[in-house]
Amino acid sequence: MKDEPIAGFICLLFAHYRLLNMKGFCLRLKKTLSLLVSAVVISGAFYGCKKTVTELPVIAVEPAHQEDVEIYGEYVGRVRAQQFVEVRARVEGYLEKMLFEEGTYVKKNQVLFIINPDQYRAKVDKARAQLKKDEAQAQKAERDLERIKPLHEQNAASRLDLDNAVAAYETAKAAVAMSRADLAQAELELGYTTVRSPLSGHISERNVDLGTLVGPGAKSLLATIVKSDTVLIDFSMTALDYLKSKERNVALGQQDKTRSWQPYVTITLADNTVYLHKGMVDFAEPQVDPETGTFSVRAEMPNPERAILPGQFTKVKVLLDIREDATVVPQKSVIIEKGGSYLYIMRADSTVEKRFVELGPEFQNNIVVERGLNPGENVVVEGYHKLSPGIKVKVADAIVEEEKE
Repeated sequence: MKDEPIAGFICLLFAHYRLLNMKGFCLRLKKTLSLLVSAVVISGAFYGCKKTVTELPVIAVEPAHQEDVEIYGEYVGRVRAQQFVEVRARVEGYLEKMLFEEGTYVKKNQVLFIINPDQYRAKVDKARAQLKKDEAQAQKAERDLERIKPLHEQNAASRLDLDNAVAAYETAKAAVAMSRADLAQAELELGYTTVRSPLSGHISERNVDLGTLVGPGAKSLLATIVKSDTVLIDFSMTALDYLKSKERNVALGQQDKTRSWQPYVTITLADNTVYLHKGMVDFAEPQVDPETGTFSVRAEMPNPERAILPGQFTKVKVLLDIREDATVVPQKSVIIEKGGSYLYIMRADSTVEKRFVELGPEFQNNIVVERGLNPGENVVVEGYHKLSPGIKVKVADAIVEEEKE
């Protein structure tokens, strides 16, 4: 369609040529025709070249880098006190005094309760008197034995008399030993009327009222004491976690002095803030629970401010491994399909390569590449959806620099 005006113009010139029949004009006409044909060819060639020019895909790249990657496991744990002790009555009697304020901190051996000691004091007095009586009997038996020995040697006393004296003395000594044991038992029971704290910690409210008859058995519980300046965190890990830890040569519950790090624990408080202090895994159950497929793990954590209360649930984060000098790329650069995971790598000649890689653990917005990638290689992080292996690309930063120039 674009050639029709030119053809018409040429026909018109030929018509003039016939009318004029001039030799000079014919020469000029030939030159004009040559120029017109050249213009048509050049314009066609220019139009064809313009249609074949294509724009390069624009991408963004980031170099793969190395860093030490901390790998964590997250679990749900329950807090319990390091020590939880029940204070119980060891002798029977009426509760006479309570010498603490409920919910306060008590020290070890601090007096908490007084049970009426009258009957136990009487037992001590009786046992002490019996001991004195038996000691007097033993002394008399000893003197009798000392008198009969020389008489027996002089045949003034029979062998039977000597044997009776020896038996009386031995019996008296045994009675003294028994009386001493009875006195010690009586004094021990008298001491039990003063109930002391077995450890330092916070005491609960009392379980009985003053005047109550307490004693060994069902009525023995008086109060409980919780030592929570250090707490224990119980949580469960799967058998897969255990196998992975073994692959990394990490023995949970055991400190390895050859490592530069230890499997420490952090927890999240009720207000979703991370607790300042860190704990250590100090125990791992050596067998898996067949019902749940998990095994129990325990961590010990300092709690000087008592910000953690025994009995509460919390989020537990455990450091499982540190990958030193791991090759890391952004997660958004990884393409996962049925055939595997791959990246697009930009070569030095600005062409891209599709490369399959083996991925490791994820952390934050990055991922570890175990195999298939070298540190420093440029990885396509944006624009890879319009790429195919081997095509040339243009980096977005380079385009911006060209526009500035």
